[in-house]
Amino acid sequence: MLNHLPQGNVLVSLPCHSYHRICDLLLSSARSRSISKGLQLHAYVIKSGLSLIPLVANNLINFYSKSQLPLDSRRAFEDCPRKSSTTWSSVISCFAQNELPWMSLDFLRKMMAGNLRPDDHILPSATKSCGILSRCDIGKSVHCLSMKTGYDADVFVGSSLVDMYAKCGDIVYARNMFDEMPHRNVVTWSGMMYGYAQMGENEEALLLFKQALFENLAVNDYSFSSVISVCANSTLLELGRQIQGLCVKSSFDSSSFVGSSLVSLYSKCGVLEGACQVFDETPVKNLGIWNAMLKACAQHSDARKVIELFKRMKRSGMKPNFITFLNVLNACNHAGLVDEGRYYFDLMKEYRIEPTDKHYASLVDMLGRAGKLQEALEVITNMPIDPTESVWGALLTNCTNHKNTELAAFAADKVFELGTVSSGMHISLSNAYAADGRFEDAAKARKLLRDRGEKKETGLSWVEERNRVHTFAAGERRHERSKEIYEKLAELGEEMEKAGYVADTSFVLREVDGDEKNQTIRYHSERLAIAFGLITFSADRPIRVIKNLRVCGDCHNAIKFMSVCTGRVIIVRDNNRFHRFEDGKCSCNDYW
Repeated sequence: MLNHLPQGNVLVSLPCHSYHRICDLLLSSARSRSISKGLQLHAYVIKSGLSLIPLVANNLINFYSKSQLPLDSRRAFEDCPRKSSTTWSSVISCFAQNELPWMSLDFLRKMMAGNLRPDDHILPSATKSCGILSRCDIGKSVHCLSMKTGYDADVFVGSSLVDMYAKCGDIVYARNMFDEMPHRNVVTWSGMMYGYAQMGENEEALLLFKQALFENLAVNDYSFSSVISVCANSTLLELGRQIQGLCVKSSFDSSSFVGSSLVSLYSKCGVLEGACQVFDETPVKNLGIWNAMLKACAQHSDARKVIELFKRMKRSGMKPNFITFLNVLNACNHAGLVDEGRYYFDLMKEYRIEPTDKHYASLVDMLGRAGKLQEALEVITNMPIDPTESVWGALLTNCTNHKNTELAAFAADKVFELGTVSSGMHISLSNAYAADGRFEDAAKARKLLRDRGEKKETGLSWVEERNRVHTFAAGERRHERSKEIYEKLAELGEEMEKAGYVADTSFVLREVDGDEKNQTIRYHSERLAIAFGLITFSADRPIRVIKNLRVCGDCHNAIKFMSVCTGRVIIVRDNNRFHRFEDGKCSCNDYW
């Protein structure tokens, strides 16, 4: 006797006992992301009583997991009366893969309470969950558990532990685990490289990559992705291009993981056209590369391109996540698209995504930049979660920019109520007072910072030249070509003044005379870096400068004059976004 299983518009004849065929179809539906077909299969499984079979239940759990429906995976798990070790492994893995780490660890505890031992499939999911949570303490407990069960020598468990320690920021434990492993595979090496990259220890990551190549390790796309991320974080464009060449030779250039890292590399180095080319040439686009491209366009002030990409992404069937919406919100924020930003913030509800403090911070910043300070305050007041430093900080910064020092002080007080805050928050309060001429209060704010043993982050700018990074601080003269740099700035300063440039010394928030203010602002780090680029690079090459702090208003205006007087394209990346200066105009349209 045959039952008829609906699959789209096709009826598939299927023997009652052939549950292996059901499993194959569920696997196919998961791969093709065909939720409707998977749901029909689930209905058939229930009607035919096949849900009693653990293998079918496992495939149902995996189908819902791959479809990013973890709660439906849980229901399939609970509907299975006979749960095997594989059934537990499937559901624990599902929660770890779908950003539900606490649930993954909770189910591990329930499994062990039922006298089932975790195996080499379950332990990596548990360590992944600890990594997501950055809970090294729980991770160490899982590590001990793996030692007790004898799985600590397993290459997959060991690799997951290296990755977990790295993501928790404990690079020493990660390296100890890496060195003690009797066998290491490409995942182990990649996890260690990723850990160094995340900690900013870029030289160690690059050395490890070279060692892997020296030992003839068959590196994979994740390895390439990790080392390209190192190049992106260090803005080593030329080295990144060389590694891209290795990817092409190894046929990994089509990987979406490599693609997303290359998009970030080109974006962070100010080459948006390179990021677009990589994105367009990547045949299969995962969520990571979509998010990387959205972030690239947002940082380069192309909000319309971000919105267009978001629509394309939805049409392709890709489901956005919280990072996707954060990128779209940031794009609307920096472009002053308040109505569009509100729309996308509300759209998150349709995807059942709860806004985080970062989303609220972006919304508050968006309203604040537009001068809607009271509306921004209302958003904070009505938040369903407690406002964090980043949320209050967004209000504080914009109150300072709009000269509302009373509301700025109120926001700063709210931040201090949270407990320990960053040094930047103290500086923001000090700047708010200084901008209002209240220099004594500004001094008190800075004294509080000194009393806590903290210092303001030093403003630095750097330029890459032939795989060498040249770093500059304001007013310093230690660079080997300092004499030429200062001569170039003096020469350029005269041309800029003839073109109409007048220094705005209000950005020097100190109680000093006008001449000293003029000298102070003239030698900010980005200006030194640009002068170095002018005397070093050929006339047809854009000058790309990276800065760790926000570019000040006077420097932003000065660089526009520099682009006119030199006829050069100057690209400056500060801690918020990219500014492309050309013919006296900036890509941010003076809204940053």
